[in-house]
Amino acid sequence: MDAAHEVQRDAIFTPRAFRWVDVMIGASAVATALALGAAGHLTVAEIPSPGDGMDVESALVAATAGVAVGTAFAMLMVVMRSLLRKATDLESEMAEVV
Repeated sequence: MDAAHEVQRDAIFTPRAFRWVDVMIGASAVATALALGAAGHLTVAEIPSPGDGMDVESALVAATAGVAVGTAFAMLMVVMRSLLRKATDLESEMAEVV
């Protein structure tokens, strides 16, 4: 079931929603690890490039930027997951009261 069905059923604040957040955290962690591996490889490898070597430096900067953005996104998703957990708990408490 996709996220659109969750919204239509008004089931956003359920434990099933955590699966989607966990998938996003895992995917961003894997992508960040790949970017980190590429940055590490570009740092230590002797890669010939025509001219002055700016191709390798540009790729290294791009890979490093990918690591920074991926890390920030993963941390943001962890915070959003904790907020989702609190919202789910609050909705459960409100359902008991009403």
